[in-house]
Amino acid sequence: MQVTEKTSYTPEEYLALEETAEYKSEYIDGKIIPMAGGSTNHNQISINFTTELNVAFKRQDYRVYMVDVRLWIPKRRIYTYPDVMIVMGEPEYFDNRTDTITNPQVIIEVLSDSTQAYDREGKFQAYRTIPTFKEYLLINQTNIYVEQFSKTGNKRWTLREYDEEDEMISFDSLAFEISMQDLYNKVQLSTHENRDKG
Repeated sequence: MQVTEKTSYTPEEYLALEETAEYKSEYIDGKIIPMAGGSTNHNQISINFTTELNVAFKRQDYRVYMVDVRLWIPKRRIYTYPDVMIVMGEPEYFDNRTDTITNPQVIIEVLSDSTQAYDREGKFQAYRTIPTFKEYLLINQTNIYVEQFSKTGNKRWTLREYDEEDEMISFDSLAFEISMQDLYNKVQLSTHENRDKG
């Protein structure tokens, strides 16, 4: 996608470009940002999570979407592609576009070196403007480490950390658990695991 000719785009211009683009890009308040390429670890973790979710929600009223479904955040004028989104009930489409939703309850991001600072701060701040949004998972793709943020009240969030293979990740906003072992199944972990997680 050629994005160097202009410095600012309308949402409509972005959507038109995105429909014919070879690679996906995010839209952040006028700017078009090409998305970083994925890795096999990133892909494996996303598949592991969505597989477990789809089995658990087979007869429950939840929808699970992966990276091809776009999210519109109106209060921040952001179009983005979370790695995994969980919607309770029916998806709410933006402007009748079946590729763009507005009502995720849970968002899961698999961290990469180039995006982890933004995923942890700027993106999380934007996600918190979504009324339906209740839980956020950040998953390290090279070490066994997950951060889980759960909404406990207006402008109140709690943090839980998981860094052991025998731990279970459980959600507050829905009845679902996944083991760290299942989450990291077939993932090539770093041989020198960094224990200083900050």
